[in-house]
Amino acid sequence: MTKRLKPEGTLRTKAEWDAVRKYAQVFESSREPLATRLSNFSKYVRRQDMTRLLARYEIFKKVLPVKGSIIECGVYHGFGLMAWANFSAILEPTNLTRRIYGFDSFAGFPRISDRDRGTRIPTRRELAADSYDELLRLIRIYDENRYLGHVGKVELIRGDASKTIPEFVKQHSHLVVSLLFLDFDLYDPTRIAIETFLPRMPKGAVIAFDELDNPMWPGETLALLETVGINSLHIKRCDFDPYIGYAIME
Repeated sequence: MTKRLKPEGTLRTKAEWDAVRKYAQVFESSREPLATRLSNFSKYVRRQDMTRLLARYEIFKKVLPVKGSIIECGVYHGFGLMAWANFSAILEPTNLTRRIYGFDSFAGFPRISDRDRGTRIPTRRELAADSYDELLRLIRIYDENRYLGHVGKVELIRGDASKTIPEFVKQHSHLVVSLLFLDFDLYDPTRIAIETFLPRMPKGAVIAFDELDNPMWPGETLALLETVGINSLHIKRCDFDPYIGYAIME
């Protein structure tokens, strides 16, 4: 999932950070019922947040005809996880075999290697979001409000992904992956995700990166370089989003 903190060297301007605060103030001070505000969420979010949603929508459309499930590596607060889930419920309501699996420690980075030290030095507790229990509640509500909701669609896998990913695949020998979205930020779990899931991705499947070519998070680029290699993929981007890079397996 995308995580935009305010580290040293950020490209965000003061006006952009002020916008976060101002939108929140308007939302909190509104006299409209909370349910009404949520139904009209688009008027309370920044263009950057809408960009994140639309970029994922464009990527999801590319895997609609591709067999396989979606792997979200780095759930954080659940923005991307539930975006994939809602896109599936809307665009392919009868596709009961497409699952969305989200991997995260829900407690920050388990460990940081030397390959993760770029223009900033991350800390182990950074980007920690204890959203696991809330997401479980939201997934239950999501199931109640969709077609074929009695068949599970979204599953969270909590823990150190370097350990949970290999174990998950052992327990899910049937797994085929149509979309692998990498947002771990760090070298070790990203490398393990690529090595484990890529052999299960058919032609037409999409591998996407949130921190590729990012000087603050070099681990993701290095993991790709040291596995399949960058020049073996035709890495594209959405015209309107500067962050996400993706490649269609050929």
